[in-house]
This record gives sequence, C-alpha cells and structure tokens, in this order.
Amino acid sequence: MNSIKVALVGIGNCASALVQGVEYYKDAKMNDDVIGLSHPDFAGYHVSDIEFVAAFDVAESKVGKDLADAIFAEPNNVMRFADVPKTGVTVLRGPVLDGVDDLLKAIVKISDEPEVDVVQALKDSGAEIVLNLIPGSSEKATAFYAQAALEAGCAFVNATPIPVASDVEWAKKFEERGLPLVGDDLQDQLGSTILHRNLLQLLVARGVRVEKSYQLDVGGGAESLDSHYRGRMRKREVKTRAIGQDLPYEAPLVAGSSDYVPFLKNGRESYFYVRGKQFGGAPVVIDIRMEVTDGPNAGPILLDVIRGAKLALKRGIGGALESISAYGFKMPPKSTTMYKAERWVEEFLLGKRRS
Repeated sequence: MNSIKVALVGIGNCASALVQGVEYYKDAKMNDDVIGLSHPDFAGYHVSDIEFVAAFDVAESKVGKDLADAIFAEPNNVMRFADVPKTGVTVLRGPVLDGVDDLLKAIVKISDEPEVDVVQALKDSGAEIVLNLIPGSSEKATAFYAQAALEAGCAFVNATPIPVASDVEWAKKFEERGLPLVGDDLQDQLGSTILHRNLLQLLVARGVRVEKSYQLDVGGGAESLDSHYRGRMRKREVKTRAIGQDLPYEAPLVAGSSDYVPFLKNGRESYFYVRGKQFGGAPVVIDIRMEVTDGPNAGPILLDVIRGAKLALKRGIGGALESISAYGFKMPPKSTTMYKAERWVEEFLLGKRRS
C-alpha cells in the first residue's frame, strides 16, 4: 500500500548508489540512529517502500540488462556496498539527444538497440515518479523526460542543473496536471556546496565579516567529466548562487568544478578558501580540503526527495515543491538559507505548508 514506484533515467553512479541504498537500508528501524541515513522515516514512508519499476539509459553496457547488473556496469565506478538481487526491471534504450557528447562517447558506447516509447513504457510500468539522473548538461534530454513524465502522469525529480522546477513554464505545466515537480541540481548529503554553506552561515552567526571565498572541485566520474568540459560555466553559476544564499551581503564568491582527474574514479576532492575579518578587524583565513565518494553522497537526499514527492502525490499537490526543492537542491524555485529550507520541509511534512 505504501509502495513508491520510481522510474530511473540515467543508470550512472548516483543511480547505482541509490539502488544499493534501498537494499542496504531496507531493514532500518524507523526510530534508530542509522549511520548515513538522515531519515529512516520520511513523510511516513520507509526506505523499503521505494520500488524501482522502470529504468532508461543509452549505454551498450547497460541497456538490456537487469537493473541489478546495470548499476555495476562500466563506466560506473561507484563503491559496492550492497548485493542487489535481481529486480526484474530491464534497462530500456532511451533517446540519446544531447545526453552523450563527443567527450562522454570516449567512455560510453551507445547501444544499437532501438529506442523505446518512453511514455508508454512509463505507463506500462505503473511509475509514479520519474527521477532524472542523466549528465548535467543534457538540456534536450532533460526536457524530453520532463515532458514524458507529464504525458505519463508522473511526478518529476530533476537532479541536473537544467532549469525545470525553477522554470515558471515547466512549473505551470506540472501544476495544471496536478503533478509534483522537484529540483534543480541535487545537493549532496555532505558535498562541497552544503559544507561551504554551513561554513558561511557559521561565520555570519559568529559575527565574522566574509570578504571573499572560493570552492574548487575535482573528480573522476562521468558527471565530473561532463561538469568540467561541457557544463563548467553553468555549474559554476549554480554553485556560486547556491552558496550566496547563506550570505546576507555581497562578497566575491566562486564555486565550481575545476578539473577532471580520471584516476579519482568516483571520488571527489574539494578545496575551500575563506577570508574575513573578526573582532577589532583582525583577519581570519580558513583553508580546508575535503575528500568524499560521489555516488553515495547523493543517496540519502534522493531517498528523502522521492518520499517527499510521493507525499505530494498523495495530497494531490501539483507544481514546483518549494520546500523539498530548497532542502535537496542547489537551484530551487524559491531560494532560502539552509536552515529555513529544513524548517520548510518539517512544515510540509506536518501539513502546515502546502508546497
């Protein structure tokens, strides 16, 4: 009865970590303090309520395989932390459009299987939510799957920095159909952006005047390749705007992907610099390095977002979800500080906030 039927678009490292996570945490107790999982219970739904019913990709190594096998197929290189049993879901061949550019073709061989009718496949699967996890620069492909979700009567979660939830026209279309829309650009559990935002909020709260700050990321996964070469300036703009939400005044800020390092695989290294003034005008400089594994970093946020979208479906709420989007994404339809976003989510779960 509580089943949340999800269709995955793009079976990359994030999708792999998500599918593994559902298996790994399926027996987590609702009231337990579970390592790595923020909310065993979210919106009244457990992790085990999530069911993957459809999957789409274009890579020869994944199309035609059971989802349980495709999540570990090359070029995926995420850590393996759960043994996923056969799902009975075969990865279907979606359209390429602009999902794989010339650079990505160096590591992704396109399947020669015929494209499926995505809308019909979504309807046949009974999917309620379409989760878009394709490379972040794929404008045409993102628009295609957003439209397919609309036509199939599904909620749409956009993890890419392509404006969908933050786009007025898309939000209006989903509102008219009574379908939830969530995004844009997923914010990791403990990624560079969320750490940077927390750091800036701490300094502001303690009376430190931030004068300038930067955040530079390097990584080795396919998303890092796309972010550095094809979507570098878009990603920089989105990340810079995101960290600026937590600073109540103007200051020079830069945040973005600075390089692609293949041998890092699914690892990501981030470097932070903050310069400011404290009591009496005394200078303060903060210099930090952080190292994380990229795929699993997305897992807990995706689990929460999926369950939040399901709650909106249950309540008959359509259009862009401001609370869930601000909580889990860098470019939400309505920007706010991190702490306000968390409060908005609590209000939404309690029914005190409509979206």
